Amino acid sequence: MPNKPINPGIEQIQKKGSRVVAEGKHMLPAASLMLATGTMESISDRKKKFITVINSYTTHIPGHVHLNVLGEYLVDLLKKKGYNVWYCNVGGAVCDGIAMGHFGMKYSLASRELITDQIETVIGAHPCDAWIGIGNCDKITPGMLNAMVRLNIPSLYISGGAMLAGANNTDLVSVFEAVGSEAAGKIKEKELVDMASSACRTCGSCAGMFTANSMNCLAEAIGLAMPGNGTIPAAVWSNKTKTKYKINPERMELFEKAPDVISSLIKKDIRPLDIVTKQSIDNAFILDLAMGGSTNTILHTLALANEAGIEYSLERLNELSDITPNVCKVSPSRPEIHIEDVDQVGGVPAILKAVHQDSRAPLKLDSVTCTGTLSDSVKKAPDADGDIIRIGEDAFSLVGGLAVLYGNIAPKGCVVKTAGVDPDMMHFTGTAKCFDSQEDALQAILNRQIKDGDVVVIRYEGPKGGPGMQEMLSPTAALKGEDIKAALITDGRFSGGTRGLCIGHISPEAAAGGPIAIIKDGDSITINVHEKEIHLDINDEEFGKRLLDLKPFKLKVKRGWLGRYATHVTSADTGAILITKLQD
Repeated sequence: MPNKPINPGIEQIQKKGSRVVAEGKHMLPAASLMLATGTMESISDRKKKFITVINSYTTHIPGHVHLNVLGEYLVDLLKKKGYNVWYCNVGGAVCDGIAMGHFGMKYSLASRELITDQIETVIGAHPCDAWIGIGNCDKITPGMLNAMVRLNIPSLYISGGAMLAGANNTDLVSVFEAVGSEAAGKIKEKELVDMASSACRTCGSCAGMFTANSMNCLAEAIGLAMPGNGTIPAAVWSNKTKTKYKINPERMELFEKAPDVISSLIKKDIRPLDIVTKQSIDNAFILDLAMGGSTNTILHTLALANEAGIEYSLERLNELSDITPNVCKVSPSRPEIHIEDVDQVGGVPAILKAVHQDSRAPLKLDSVTCTGTLSDSVKKAPDADGDIIRIGEDAFSLVGGLAVLYGNIAPKGCVVKTAGVDPDMMHFTGTAKCFDSQEDALQAILNRQIKDGDVVVIRYEGPKGGPGMQEMLSPTAALKGEDIKAALITDGRFSGGTRGLCIGHISPEAAAGGPIAIIKDGDSITINVHEKEIHLDINDEEFGKRLLDLKPFKLKVKRGWLGRYATHVTSADTGAILITKLQD
């Protein structure tokens, strides 16, 4: 059953929209203030519908530096269509790439909840008839999607688009992996600096199928965003040397469509909970599996399902993976291919068309979307090009690019991007080297203390233990850059840029008493990706004794926002959501 309205105020907005604040003599003081803001030109404008545009513009994040231009453009278009337009910016946006490698990364996952709560606050206090969210990066996109289903009034999400690949077809992950290569003596420091100077040179979310772009693509498959949302690049080069850029006219054209789309949603009274169903969540995961998206999408899509009141188990992902072909690989799984390349061959609709032609996965093309049904874009998409998107015997794999593993280390599951794992690492037994923080593990990797055959165990980095479940791109990229044949397992999470035998989201996490906490240096660990299993190779008696000896976890952060977050957050198998709902 869909969630009931979260409070009486939101229920009134769902029923009456802007009339809550724009009708009656008792609301004339509010109208007076709306004149002061310029939202209305006269008191009679109260009769018009109100649309709120919620942007996440910031110069902290390359994916957002141009959103002010796109936001102002959209506001003007909506005003010309006759709407009263409220326009605001939400804060708390985090650039994972800049926050990576220091304490600030602990704020990243938590920021998803802040984004959703801010939007609830803005619209709850200033009732409107519909709203449009403009975002782009890792936690902002899912934060806005969660707000859409929480508020359940007509709404639309639009991203700012993907960054273009840099010099020599590089991207952010190229730089992270080059750090490992330089540490191993494979490249000179100047080469590392030169790559850092040229890999990320345009606005937009980082150029590969990392978390931001994965979520922007999934928003299309779910139906909360328009076709093209996930893959139309943010920029185009404006000179031959590819050192200057301008905002992509095709991205501007997508924003031009938004007023008509939101008008249609209002007229037809189509709301997010009409779009976000168990069927559309299936569609999203099928796309994710088909394109080998970021493992973070599992966290965020489970959280979306929870916000929408949909029961959706982690086990369902494996059911879908077994019958969904991996038809597309993009950086980091295929470093030379980027989002701009996927867009050139048809984008998300073309990937879904390839899956539909395979016919095994339960892709539902009649699912309702913000523009009609999923079939409207899929059926007119181009056929697979044979290189970037492949079907039949040429598919990268007959099964999906993500999997959930189970075993005594992860009784509630853990996730791996199978699309990024080398074939010879699919079945791996290694020796545990344990670390209770990402920083200690990274130092050991860079100091060449990790060897072929090791299993790096990073724990107490989960949602509660971190707190904030910081990403592990630095250590995973360092392992790849040093070309070490080792596995990495953690109750934390990875960037969408991670590749290799890297297993995250181990649940329950160590801080919740999960078995990952009892692993000791020198233990044997077996990972079988094909069989979806992960095991600590000790006998049951020893396993039980270690669990009994485990000391209770003490929160690392007890004050401020992170302290409150750590107190209420759940493990990754539920989407790392906050427990705030009281019992009925």
